[in-house]
Amino acid sequence: MKRRLLSVAADLALIAYFVFALFPVVWMVILSLKPTNELFSTYFSFTPTLDSYRTVLGAGDDQGVPFVRFFVNSLVVSLGAVALSLVIGLPAAYAAARWRFRGSENLMFTLLSFRFAPELTVIIPLFVLYQKLGLFDTYVGVVWVLQLVTLPLIVWIMRSYFSDLSPELEQAALLDGYTRKQAFFRVALPLVKPGIAAVSLLAFIFAWNNFVFPLILTSSNAQTVTVGALSFLGGDRPKYNLTAAAALVSVVPPLLLALTIQRYLVRGLSFGAVKS
Repeated sequence: MKRRLLSVAADLALIAYFVFALFPVVWMVILSLKPTNELFSTYFSFTPTLDSYRTVLGAGDDQGVPFVRFFVNSLVVSLGAVALSLVIGLPAAYAAARWRFRGSENLMFTLLSFRFAPELTVIIPLFVLYQKLGLFDTYVGVVWVLQLVTLPLIVWIMRSYFSDLSPELEQAALLDGYTRKQAFFRVALPLVKPGIAAVSLLAFIFAWNNFVFPLILTSSNAQTVTVGALSFLGGDRPKYNLTAAAALVSVVPPLLLALTIQRYLVRGLSFGAVKS
C-alpha cells in the first residue's frame, strides 16, 4: 500500500511538473489566438481568431514588419551555416579522432571553448571588422559568424563518433587500394550518417535560435526571426499577440526537421553510448 501511494505521488508530481513546463507554450498559443481588443481584458475567455497569424505571414492589414522575409533569412543563414560547418567540421573531426599528437586534447578544448564563450566578448570587434569588410547585414556575414556556434559543436560531437569506429575498417580499405580520402568518404562517413543527422539538427537549432549576432551584425536585409519577432513589441502599445504568433511560426522549421530525421536522430544520439 505504501509503495502504491509513493507511486501515485510520483506520478502526480510528474504531471504537475509537466503542466508547469508546458504552460508557457500554452500561454503563447492563447496569446496568439487573442484579438487585439481582448488582449488585456481577458485571460482564458475570448473569441479565438487567426488574425495574428495572417498579419505575421503578410496576409493581414498590418504590413509594417516583413516577418516572412526574416523567416526566409533565418532559413538561408541557418542552413548555410550548418552546411559550411559540415564541410569543414567532418574532416576536422575525423582527423582529430584518428591522429593524436601532443597538445591535441588542449586544441580540442580550445575549439570547444569558442562555443561556450560569451558572445558579447567578441561582438564589438566583430562589429568593427564587419563594417570595414562590408559584411554587415549580409548573408555571408551572418553565415560566417555562426561558425562560432555550429563548427565547434560539430567537430566535438563527430569526433566521438569517428573514435567509436574501428580503425581496422579503414585499414582494410587501404589494403584494397583505397586512398585515405576514399576511405573517409566511402567507409567512415557512411557509418556515421546517424551521427551526422543528429549533430546537423542540433547545429541548426543553435544557429536558428542565435540572437546576439543577428541583433548586432544585421539591420534589415539579413535580419532573422529571433530579432524580427521583437519588432512587434515596438510602438506605444506592444502587440503581444503578434509576437506570440511570430514565435510559434518560428518553431516550425526545427520541429519539422526533427520529425523528418527522427529515425536517424534517435539512433544518432544513442550511437556509441555503449562501447565494447
